[in-house]
Amino acid sequence: MAAIASGYKTLKKRVVIAGFGDTGLLVAINLGRDFDIVGISPKPCLVSGQELGMRLTQPQVWKKDYLMPFSRYKKLRGVRTLQGLITAIDTDKSAVTVRLRDDSEQVEHYDALVISSGVTNGFWRNSTLEDIDAINQHMDRASQQLLGAQSIAIIGGGATGASVAANLASRCPEKAVHFFFSERQPLPGYHPNVRNTAEQHLLDAGVNSHPNHRAVIPDGFQCDRFTTEPIAFSSGQGDFTADIALWAVGKMAPNNDFIPADMLNDDGFVKADPFLRVAGYDNVFTVGDIAASDPHRSSARNWGYRLLGYNIRAYLDTKDIGMKRYQSPRYRWGSIFGVQDDGLRVFQPEGSSFRFPSWTIHTLLFPLAVRKIIYKGIHKA
Repeated sequence: MAAIASGYKTLKKRVVIAGFGDTGLLVAINLGRDFDIVGISPKPCLVSGQELGMRLTQPQVWKKDYLMPFSRYKKLRGVRTLQGLITAIDTDKSAVTVRLRDDSEQVEHYDALVISSGVTNGFWRNSTLEDIDAINQHMDRASQQLLGAQSIAIIGGGATGASVAANLASRCPEKAVHFFFSERQPLPGYHPNVRNTAEQHLLDAGVNSHPNHRAVIPDGFQCDRFTTEPIAFSSGQGDFTADIALWAVGKMAPNNDFIPADMLNDDGFVKADPFLRVAGYDNVFTVGDIAASDPHRSSARNWGYRLLGYNIRAYLDTKDIGMKRYQSPRYRWGSIFGVQDDGLRVFQPEGSSFRFPSWTIHTLLFPLAVRKIIYKGIHKA
């Protein structure tokens, strides 16, 4: 019996991760090597959705930490990655169909499926099949276009717009940076103290803020490119013309073409239960910007990937015993502006903030806290 037992190899449960961006990648890393993991992405690498302000103003610096081949992550050893687009989920057969770059199709069966396909939002977040050269070219071209202008309009008062406006004004003080947003203050969804602090930071950086300006999105425009035409406002102000305008108005579209309609809410996001499972499906989970986990869909932050890894393990090992509930904060939080000359300030849900001094950024924060603790090890380039 001992010889038979020693010669028997237990098959690992398979977890398919539909979407291998910031959140899907971290789910795989936190699941570890106890499972047969398949990550599916339209990109051959991580193209982070974080820190657009730095990506546009300092693209080469941004790429060092936010554009990373999957092969560099130590905890992805043994994880199979497929570059392709998922075209269908068959819940009866527990399988997904993937269209690969050569237009062939491949079927992947799963014991658990994670839907972390994210959203399309402007030119900086898309689901296009691209190789690394095309990704680099598009990033560099966008940066060159923006930095080549003397007057720049940033439209949309969320974290993306605020980040781009602040980084442009501080890095390029000779440029006229105009920031238009529809409310009295930028950053809706953040704590009032954070909004006050951010408003002052934008002022100190030299941003020309234009509150209570609601821009009219041109018919048929998906906010996925720069524009040069005059900007009109439905809030009563006259038109405004800049050399170039970036639209960050939250016109995001969930990447849901392959997701069955009964999994989606009225806005097209995936319905999530308190355990980040898809409502009505025990072995299908969801996390990140695609997941309707709370009003802010905040499981992309708040350690959602860590909780989901725990719950997948609990489901596959013990069939629901010991799953944890996802608790979302009342307010959004994060760094907002990214790394600045004086360091990196992180704003908290309760309105406070703390700052990593500039000397810690590349000696402690990124090499230790990010690469070793969060990503659990990254190979040198």
